[in-house]
Amino acid sequence: MKKKVILRSLIGGPIGLCISYLITILISAAANHGEYYPTAPELTNAFGNELNAVIIQAVCSLLYGAVFAGASVIWETDNWSILKQTIVHCLIVSLTTLPIAYLLHWMPHHVWGILIYFGIFFGIYFSIWLTQYLSMKKKIRVLNTKVKESTDES
Repeated sequence: MKKKVILRSLIGGPIGLCISYLITILISAAANHGEYYPTAPELTNAFGNELNAVIIQAVCSLLYGAVFAGASVIWETDNWSILKQTIVHCLIVSLTTLPIAYLLHWMPHHVWGILIYFGIFFGIYFSIWLTQYLSMKKKIRVLNTKVKESTDES
């Protein structure tokens, strides 16, 4: 299991960096000023210049991707209930998200900003979880139907 976590984390880190980079491109395009915004202006101010801010954001994006990818192994822990898997996975990714999002100024640095950020985070998390859950349930139903049909034919 440790080997899987490490391997997925090594793959997830660069994916996290790519996603972060794509987000900066999309934000810059949406701003429609013809300029590229590699980081939040507050992050640049906090770290003194744009290069330092980009380096910090890149390292955090690598870490973020690595944690998300490594945590995916939780879904393969067959002796855990779906509730336990969900709680442990959600705790790991949310406890990683908060300090990174705070450090990178992805949220306002006040109580309401944090609460709104987590509301959005948990809303997205729940939506993805529910979609995956319903998809798996449908696949299981289809497989059970096929097994029943093949048993009936025998």
